[in-house]
Amino acid sequence: MTPTRATAVSALLAALLCAAAACAQGFEVAVTVDDLPAHGQLPPGVTRLGIAESTLHTFQQHGVTEAFGFVNAGKLAGADAADDAKVLDAWRAAGHPLGNHTATHLGLSKAPSLAAWQADVEAGEAAVAQRMQGADWRYLRLPFLDGGGERWPAALAYLRARGYRVADVSISFDDWAYTDAYARCVASGDEATISAMKNQYLAAVDAGIARMQAHSQRVYGRVIAQVLLTHLGGWSAVTLPDVLQRLDRAGARYVSLEKAQSDPAYAEPAGGTVIERTARRRGIRLGEAASVASRIDPDTVCREREHQQPVPSGKK
Repeated sequence: MTPTRATAVSALLAALLCAAAACAQGFEVAVTVDDLPAHGQLPPGVTRLGIAESTLHTFQQHGVTEAFGFVNAGKLAGADAADDAKVLDAWRAAGHPLGNHTATHLGLSKAPSLAAWQADVEAGEAAVAQRMQGADWRYLRLPFLDGGGERWPAALAYLRARGYRVADVSISFDDWAYTDAYARCVASGDEATISAMKNQYLAAVDAGIARMQAHSQRVYGRVIAQVLLTHLGGWSAVTLPDVLQRLDRAGARYVSLEKAQSDPAYAEPAGGTVIERTARRRGIRLGEAASVASRIDPDTVCREREHQQPVPSGKK
């Protein structure tokens, strides 16, 4: 199936997913950005600060006055520490807040122990706190949205005792899956594959917005306030204008994370995404996202020249 055909099929599936009343209804959305200061591989000729500046410009163009950036502070100890620190400083200079994403992006269920995970949370605090003096920074974004299974009640009690709120998520378009593929394809000059990936990704964004609206109506009887998860990587930066344009068209009104999470839907934080886990708790079957034939697998593309033309490793 050609990329154009795949886009058309995804658009049709999105339309079928979304009831007319749901699609016509606007919604509030808080924008959050994970993995500051560095996510994934860098495309040749691109800097971490350049990615941040592009992202911040897009927010300004679309009226996003608060985009919470979640920091993996352990990256600030690397070889590019000075450049990475400039990313965080630019974020704050643009008026956007920072929160904690743990120092090393350690998933709760993968940590050697609850105590080890707590130590990683605390190790991530100083770099955020020093840039957020006088402002509320005690939001934690769970790495991998990993709620830790049986560890979650104790982890949540710990976070609350330390003054944290969990930065929950309701919608994401899996931009992270394309980050390294995009860097490889830029390095190999494969514009055709980049274009095909963009067509596929934006078709998935269209379908994801429609699915969010339909599922929210089914689970809550309304479109709840949304929390969007994206990342500070090369792919995310170049596609963000198109993503926000689609959200604008769907009726998005950009609000703060605090405002979005004042919606009662966020009263019980946990891992995963809020609509899906609430549906599971209520015994509501939402079904899987529709797939498109001949789907491009970002993990496999543009690898033929990896050994001849290495891509800068960057930092995830």
